[in-house]
Amino acid sequence: MKILQVNKLYFPWIGGVETAVQDIAEHFHGRDGWIVQNLACVPKGSRLEDSVNGVPICRAGSSGMALGMPLSIDFFVQFRKRVQDADLVFLHHPFPLAFMAYWIFGRKKRVVVWYHSDIVRQKTLAKIFNPFLFFTLRRAGHIFVSNRTLVGTSKILQRFSEKCRVIYFGVDAEKFAETESVKRRADEIKRRFGTPLLLSVGRLVYYKGFSYLIDAMKGVDANLLIVGDGVLKSELLEKIEKEGLSARITIIDPVDDLVAYYHACDVFVLPSCEPSEVFGIVQIEAMACGKPVVNTALPTGVPEVSESGKTGITVPPKNSEALRSAIKRLVEDESLRILYGHAAKRLVSERYTKKTFFEKLEMFLGKN
Repeated sequence: MKILQVNKLYFPWIGGVETAVQDIAEHFHGRDGWIVQNLACVPKGSRLEDSVNGVPICRAGSSGMALGMPLSIDFFVQFRKRVQDADLVFLHHPFPLAFMAYWIFGRKKRVVVWYHSDIVRQKTLAKIFNPFLFFTLRRAGHIFVSNRTLVGTSKILQRFSEKCRVIYFGVDAEKFAETESVKRRADEIKRRFGTPLLLSVGRLVYYKGFSYLIDAMKGVDANLLIVGDGVLKSELLEKIEKEGLSARITIIDPVDDLVAYYHACDVFVLPSCEPSEVFGIVQIEAMACGKPVVNTALPTGVPEVSESGKTGITVPPKNSEALRSAIKRLVEDESLRILYGHAAKRLVSERYTKKTFFEKLEMFLGKN
């Protein structure tokens, strides 16, 4: 089976959706005779055709990004060229251009959709593109979602609930084991950034809620390490300095391997504040390392992934005081951290494994 997988961007662009797209491509390409060809865009520049870990990627040229979407005529040219040989088109939403291209050039091809989230900010744009989205969802053999909550809260998915297949994202637990080398690196991280250590990971963009986390650090006797980069970096650094928190809060650029950082921290915090955050793969990565999670009660899968009172504490979004209270409780109660951390690691082994993820996805792709 020849699969054309389409998303707006691809590795080395970092994000939860891009991680899932790469995992799917690398698992299925060359497996049992399946061929996965990937079509994405460059954030800005000329077309690039390359491969990542043996998987072919066509990155259509674009004139830049606007409203979170590549501006690319070349994308339509490349979609039309590649869809002809595809047995199955695998689209990732949100990416309106992909659904327009499918309506124009691929409507006779079998299609499945991974619905990662609603379009949250660009609501006017969403109304323009919704007819193409609805057409594709009606044609789709399956609509994949990463959590049950999204099916119940998305007005769009409620129309197609009978087609929705919940497949939790997964991790390879062995990758997150605390080996001797990981322990040595974790000890170095603790010495560098201090303890108790809080960790938060993500792009420095509006919906990640880092501003609320910085405010929450006032009065918390701990250090915070934020790993990420993005358009809000300068603004967040200025806020840290203005609030007199430079000695206890550090922002570093993304790193290739986060395992030692997860093991170095005492508590992992996901302060996301908008429904654009649908799952939070970094949660299960931290949980796989036996760490308790403080997350937010978004109307998405975020609080479904790490359950309040079992694997961590869930607080209202955009509430720095609630964040502070939850963080202080875990920092000051080692036994509770250990209890939640053990439960988190156990939950990952039961629910959030790559093995289960791929088995379920392969079953549905084969049935499509």
